[in-house]
Amino acid sequence: MTAPLDGLKVLDFSRLLPGPYCTWLLADMGAQIIRVENPREIEKQAKVFGWDKLEPEARARLRETDILSRNKRSVMIDIGHEHARPVLHELARSADIVVEDYRPGVLAGLGLGYDALRAINPGLVYASLTLCGQTGPYRDKPGHDPIALSLAGVQSRIGEDPETPGFAGIPAADVITGTHAAFAILAAVHERRTTGSGRHVDVAMSDCAMSLLVNVLSRHPDPQAIPPRGTRRADMGLWRTRDGKFICTTDMEPRYWRIFCETVGRPDFIALQNDVERRPEIRSALEAIFLERDRDEWLAILGAAGTQFAPVYEIGEALSDPHQMARGMVVHATGADGRTISQIGQPVSMQPGNPVRWLGRMPGADTDQILRDLGLAQSEIDRLQSTGALGTRT
Repeated sequence: MTAPLDGLKVLDFSRLLPGPYCTWLLADMGAQIIRVENPREIEKQAKVFGWDKLEPEARARLRETDILSRNKRSVMIDIGHEHARPVLHELARSADIVVEDYRPGVLAGLGLGYDALRAINPGLVYASLTLCGQTGPYRDKPGHDPIALSLAGVQSRIGEDPETPGFAGIPAADVITGTHAAFAILAAVHERRTTGSGRHVDVAMSDCAMSLLVNVLSRHPDPQAIPPRGTRRADMGLWRTRDGKFICTTDMEPRYWRIFCETVGRPDFIALQNDVERRPEIRSALEAIFLERDRDEWLAILGAAGTQFAPVYEIGEALSDPHQMARGMVVHATGADGRTISQIGQPVSMQPGNPVRWLGRMPGADTDQILRDLGLAQSEIDRLQSTGALGTRT
């Protein structure tokens, strides 16, 4: 079966989470991804995570388990090396898409910016993923996910403590940026069918993070009137059970709130659903009620009643849930040493079956083949290797 994006060629310079997430979505949909891995970046990353202390076999095992590396080929090239530019220009000549996540102007200074590559390939869709975008006062600002959330106003909404915001604990801005980038790239590819020209796609983490406020601002168009952080409704919550586990409930619609209150034995709360003054009393009572039974008991009771609920799974529990497996959100592949590797599936699936065509490959594993596909003779590849343009092979 032909994959939805089969034949679409992507040259991927990205290193941080948003870019690799974007190209992972495209790769799982069938796009041909060539991941340009800079040996200097690989060395820096290895030192940050302690991978430089590992043997090559152990590092290869880690790369196989890297979900964002699957279905991508890897070419190792020092993008700042004088002999690397002609090779990268040739790769860009046949690409449909370039994805990069360097600070504004960095790749342009190396002759790899949009203007330089557009001159080679006018139809190129060139996506730049940065913290604050290519324009504006903060264009050169460094930072990661929490900085984007903070600038967007989202960080101020995270956490239950009314006095102090908290970290999300998940890379919310990174993932939503990668998702928006994939959407914008495909929109630009579609546009190219009409115009015949590519474009520079400017994707900022701070912009994408602000989209997380859509619900809050739709309900409270005056920012000064937004309820403070930590103010929760009485008809939804995270409830600790007798065995120390948690259940989440979201019975906000009146019909579900009525069923919920009757199920937990407090029908007197039905009429008090939106009584702000009684909210602490209701929540305190519900906390005590949920502590009377174990989580599995409550799951059976709430399930029989048909309320809105779910167990608050630990990650391992979520991966073993039968619904996740039935939906293809847990997939398996065999590593080079024969071990079974479990990963999350493609979150937006358009075709049946396992999306893993191959697991993550070591940086530079496909360098020779990719360069041969460009028409380079082995002697030319060896010459590039001798100059240091292809990094050090392990």
